[in-house]
Amino acid sequence: MVGTQSLKYDNQIHIIDFDDENNIINKNVLIHQAGEIWHISASPADKGVLATCYNKTSDSKVMTCAAVWRMPKELESGSHESPDDSSSNTQTLELLCHLDNTAHGNMACVIWEPMGDGKKLISLADNHLLLWDLQESSSNAVLSNSAALEGKGQLKFTSGRWSPHHNCTQVATANDTAIRGWDTRSMRQIYYIENAHGQLVRDLDFNPNKQYYLASCGDDCKVKFWDTRNVTEPVKTLEEHSHWVWNVRYNHSHDQLVLSGSSDSRIILSNMVSISSEPFGHLVDDDELSDQEDHHQEEKTKEPLQDSIIATYEEHEDSVYAVEWSSADPWLFASLSYDGRLVINRVPRALKYHILL
Repeated sequence: MVGTQSLKYDNQIHIIDFDDENNIINKNVLIHQAGEIWHISASPADKGVLATCYNKTSDSKVMTCAAVWRMPKELESGSHESPDDSSSNTQTLELLCHLDNTAHGNMACVIWEPMGDGKKLISLADNHLLLWDLQESSSNAVLSNSAALEGKGQLKFTSGRWSPHHNCTQVATANDTAIRGWDTRSMRQIYYIENAHGQLVRDLDFNPNKQYYLASCGDDCKVKFWDTRNVTEPVKTLEEHSHWVWNVRYNHSHDQLVLSGSSDSRIILSNMVSISSEPFGHLVDDDELSDQEDHHQEEKTKEPLQDSIIATYEEHEDSVYAVEWSSADPWLFASLSYDGRLVINRVPRALKYHILL
């Protein structure tokens, strides 16, 4: 899904459908009548439901608001058919409910509870962390809990991520150069990384297969990896980008694969094996080796594999603002740059077979 940011016209969400076998991209356009889109997140439970954060102007002030929408039924399945005549066939997103932020300020992002039933979500508005319950088949959002950043100055959340581990009770947020962990049951802070980055923290992501591991990126051009049990130092730091890093994403299935996108116009695919859930690759079974002759080989396979940069993608000519892995195919990813170019790429085949075999 790609959202537009037009000041003059109705904004749209483009549902991009990639037909892997024939290498064809199809596009369906949905009208998003609310304003320019700054953030999109899809419900983990209902593939037709999504949330957006968007700008709206009222009393000559610009507010960023959030709402939950449903797309038309026929687009949910991801059919490989493009509409015959795109001009006449634009459909409109159905508004399910607004996340009312009048008391809390501008919405930075909306995050759904992972593995949930699609009824719980969190929104970050200025310095507030708001926990919502969707009721009456998502037509009503009830604020069930909240927390606020305390401190000097104007504190504002920039991004957040809900951990898939610990029964989904932990959320990480970024504001300025700091990262905080929250317990969603008590809404209390559980860890605090004061200067996680030298400049603004732009994005966070949890390792889907290894609890406690969190990746962050920011305007100091770095990607850092943290163990939230001991946050004094990052476990690893990547310094491959030459400008702000906007996005970091773990692969859902093979968590050693990490994507980062930056306003240096590049996407970097890294192989972070040493801190992945399979640091030794696949361990060799003792039975497979006859004791004496292959003893040397067994020693070799138990060495942790080395971290490396797999590939740098330079198809964009402008700042890369978003990278995402496909949720259906673990070897596929998409990136989007400021000039509106969407690029779909595959993990190099040699690496794919190296991981699988």
